[in-house]
Amino acid sequence: MKAIRVHEFGVPENMKLEEAPDLKPGAGQVLVKVQAAGVNPVDTYIRAGTYPVKPALPFTPGFDAAGVVEAVGEGVRKFKKGDRVYTTATVTGAYASLAVCPESGVHPLPETLSFPQGAAIGIPYATAWHALFHKAQATAGETVLVHGASGGVGVAAVQIARAAGMTVIGTAGTPEGRKLVLGEGAHHALDHRNPAYLDEIKKITDGHGVSVILEMLANVNLPKDLGLLGFRGRVVVIGCRGDVEINPRLLMARDSSVTGMLIFNATPEEKKKIHADLFEGFKSGRLRPVVGRELPLKDAARAHHDVMESPAHGKIVLIP
Repeated sequence: MKAIRVHEFGVPENMKLEEAPDLKPGAGQVLVKVQAAGVNPVDTYIRAGTYPVKPALPFTPGFDAAGVVEAVGEGVRKFKKGDRVYTTATVTGAYASLAVCPESGVHPLPETLSFPQGAAIGIPYATAWHALFHKAQATAGETVLVHGASGGVGVAAVQIARAAGMTVIGTAGTPEGRKLVLGEGAHHALDHRNPAYLDEIKKITDGHGVSVILEMLANVNLPKDLGLLGFRGRVVVIGCRGDVEINPRLLMARDSSVTGMLIFNATPEEKKKIHADLFEGFKSGRLRPVVGRELPLKDAARAHHDVMESPAHGKIVLIP
């Protein structure tokens, strides 16, 4: 089998495509023949060695993939050889032609979705759903601001919030990104590189502020977010790349709150609820992952540069 291997933490170019021994599933495990693997920012932190938990070297990156069940281990009852699936956790890494996964990290892939779309589900859609409903307790009729709405998590959040009956404001830094955000269901798409977008949000909400903010870059936006919240508004921090200073009095005045989240901290019960609801959304067509770019597996280093440095227009996936 082919797999991306990291022998030393550091730059993206440390990832090398290598031949590796074929894999077999153990008890409670599923072997997936990978057709596409999703690239997430967290993958870059782990590869760089800056994530709090470091895997043993060498390792294959990646959590999200989609493909076909190749074999199942003892005790696996939910899946059989030939099933179309997507993954949210692996034992051996997703950037490979084969991946061993715990049964709990494998989910049915609806026939309505392609394998590249399936590889765009795991972290982005689960994160967006968890942020909106478990963390923010968002409800129909509320106004949601999605910062960085043209990326993988952002697109998922726009679709999920719109399907749940919320008024959705999305931001993106390019005209192409804003067009994508509107096309995926946002009622408004604003340019977060233009300082005037703050006044536009206040106009859209008639000065009352937004109910929920999903924040992808808290070190840049969080101080401004607090001034956009309505009474008892909630900010959920999904991404942050540095320190930030805020004025807590803005929270006090509106009885508002800021909470952080990592999808990896969701409980097994929460994850079960998330993916059951997502499955129905994909099956009905209410939710549809957007793949911005497909790259061959050998270009994993380029994908890691792009996911952190280039404007986001949907999900980047790797094709083995």
